[in-house]
Amino acid sequence: MRSWVHFAVFSGALALAAVPAHAAEQITLRNGFEITCHHHGAVNNKVRLYTGSTHDNYIELVPADIASVERVPDPPAPVPAAAPIHNQAKVPAALTTQDLNQMLAQAGVEHNVDRDLLASVVKAESNGNTRAVSRTGARGLMQLMPGTAADLGVEDSFRPDQNVRGGSTYLDELLTRYHDNLGLALAAYNAGPAAVDKYHGIPPYHETQLYVARVIHEFNRRVKARQAEARKALAAASPATRPAGN
Repeated sequence: MRSWVHFAVFSGALALAAVPAHAAEQITLRNGFEITCHHHGAVNNKVRLYTGSTHDNYIELVPADIASVERVPDPPAPVPAAAPIHNQAKVPAALTTQDLNQMLAQAGVEHNVDRDLLASVVKAESNGNTRAVSRTGARGLMQLMPGTAADLGVEDSFRPDQNVRGGSTYLDELLTRYHDNLGLALAAYNAGPAAVDKYHGIPPYHETQLYVARVIHEFNRRVKARQAEARKALAAASPATRPAGN
């Protein structure tokens, strides 16, 4: 099973001037890594990079490792979505949590992709809505474009099993293409490999860089929760140790 080091909290000290909350910002770190956030703010001598317009989700850094902050352009306006497929009404809008988890776990085993990563992509793409259709025409749980779906052998993107199989196959291909670089693979999933190759990294698109940060944040949260559950289960299964002589 593929594994990745979680994005760490960086250390140092520096103050940043706040910018308007609606601006997309590209944060360049001193180690060369780049992150795009919706906006940032200083809290308790730390810098929080907020992934959305609210303060619910953020990546927290100690600011000395931040080299620069600049605004980034959005990609060109997308082509309007095609009309929804006629048979989507036959598909339930949401699966049970158990059914979805089982489907993602099976796809993860088949494609050597962590099930928590697949779940994080599903959450970011459709929030579990099997009928989801984006403004660009992407469809289903993992938001497959019609052309991509056809290339992957997916006949009906609104069928959860086909959609997850196709999306998992595609993500597996991207991880292989970018040598398991999670950020690049997610950026290519969102903006297409051509954009990643053009910029030799995560494209400077507001939507794409927020997407990468959001998926990685959710992935890390899920992995930490799973690890905590495993430790709890191990502790419950271990026999209590009693002092000698009692």
